[in-house]
Amino acid sequence: MTRSSRRIGALCACTVAAAAFAAAAPAPVSADDGDGFEFTLYAKQIPPPATSESNPPPKVGDTPVFADDLFRTKGGDKVGRDGVSCAVVRVSGDQVDMNCVGTIVLNGGPGGQLTAQALTTFDTSNDSPSAFDLAVTGGTGDFKDARGYIRSTPDGDYDRMEFHINTR
Repeated sequence: MTRSSRRIGALCACTVAAAAFAAAAPAPVSADDGDGFEFTLYAKQIPPPATSESNPPPKVGDTPVFADDLFRTKGGDKVGRDGVSCAVVRVSGDQVDMNCVGTIVLNGGPGGQLTAQALTTFDTSNDSPSAFDLAVTGGTGDFKDARGYIRSTPDGDYDRMEFHINTR
């Protein structure tokens, strides 16, 4: 895998890589306009199967997919997983726009699934990716009618995912 393809892979994984709860899940946070949750989790990409081919630079129409394991703390117990599908929609020099959609499985209480999406620009020449926000578009279980956002920030071998969810 080329350096830029690996970088895009790592960046896309965090695009919707996100949230799960275990028994040590945070308590719900009440907001003035309704009930919700605020918590932080750490996503670590599941390595894709090794290939002997070299990957070409991204081009419009490419559809990378990614999966993460989710942890309450770096190196802690696994508390969930996610799956992300992206589409490259624009390439301009080192700038790549990707439309990504993902589903997050949340274990424990509260539990359920969250969906999120983002149109995000990645700079394939930058070894230090920027933080970005994802829109929470829905959920199931304890997250029925969920809305809000997730802030994804690279954090070493992990992506730090800060959840701000309203369930009303």
